[in-house]
Order: sequence, then C-alpha cells, then structure tokens
Amino acid sequence: MSLSSSLLENAVDQLATLPGIGRRTAMRLALDLLRRDPQEVARFSEAIRRMRDDVRFCDVCCNISDEPRCAICRDGNREASLICVVEDIRDVIAIENTRQFKGLYHVLGGVISPMDGIGPEDLNTRQLMDRVQAGGIDEVILALGTTLEGDTTGFYLNRKLNEAHVRVTMLARGLSVGGDLDQADELTLGRSIADRKPYEQLARR
Repeated sequence: MSLSSSLLENAVDQLATLPGIGRRTAMRLALDLLRRDPQEVARFSEAIRRMRDDVRFCDVCCNISDEPRCAICRDGNREASLICVVEDIRDVIAIENTRQFKGLYHVLGGVISPMDGIGPEDLNTRQLMDRVQAGGIDEVILALGTTLEGDTTGFYLNRKLNEAHVRVTMLARGLSVGGDLDQADELTLGRSIADRKPYEQLARR
C-alpha cells in the first residue's frame, strides 16, 4: 500500500501490528483518528501511553493492577480462603463476568509447555505456593483450559498443592475439550465453577 503521506502510512503500519487488525481496518482507524479533534486524539494517545507505562502486576495474585495490590485482592468482601488459579488475565475477566466466584485469583502467566520450553519455573507457581504456605487457604480451584498444556499444568500443581495439604478442585467438564476459558459462554463457565469437583476425581476420567 503506497500512500501520499508517509506519516499516515506509518500510522497504518503501526495499527496493523495489533492482533486481528488487517491493513484495511488499520487504514479505516487511522483515517478516523485523522478526522477527530486534536484534543480527543491526544487523550486517546495519553490513555495508551499511561496504560503501557503505569499498569503493573499485582504483588499478590499477578493480575493487572494500577496499584501494588489489585482491586480484587483489596476487596474485603472476597472469600480469602479460596483461590482460583488461571492461565492469564483474560480468564480472570471471563470468570468475573459470570458473577459466580467470590474468592481470590492467582494468574500463572501461561501454562507448562515443554515443546515451547516453558517449565514451572517460568510461571508464577512460586508465588502461588508462597501464598498457600503462608496459611489461611482452604481450597485452590484449578481453572485451566482443557488443553494438553492445561492438563499438564494441572497435574503439576495438584501434586505440589497436595504436599501442602490443601484441597484442590477443578472446573466441572462442561467446557469443551481443547478450549480456553475466555472462549466459553458465561452460563457454561459459571456452572463449571459452581459444580467444581475434587481434582483427582475428574483428572482420572
């Protein structure tokens, strides 16, 4: 695509690097920004810059946060003895949208994948075990995707958590095999949380 403005072309190139944004969509977005009021575009740019520079990870659960502890961890109405372990931030959002879970979270930041060179030490597993060993945790829900990597991660965490004498459960298998949590509809995901089973009972199936 050759444009009469190198500045416009550079903006299109950058927008096209976003996931799911092709060149035609990037062009439409760039032209829309060009038509907007300069102050509106400045606010847009500042919001993106501040998100990139100032958003951090929660010191407790590794969720995204504006402060050292995220809003969920700071919420005194949450059930602090219950931790839901998820792969990434999108899963926290998906579960929160169901309004079925009132405990806390722990974001692993990925799953164990030997083919990709990702082991337990590359994830936030140490932080999880530190939380459990500090006491006050009665149950850990393994809310991981029903993929081979998700199951591998679940087996590993179940073994480590059993050593710490914590009850381990997992989502009921209402989720499709091979699926990710953020792709499930809210009703299915909500029921899977409410109908969770002991980990070993489902893992043997």
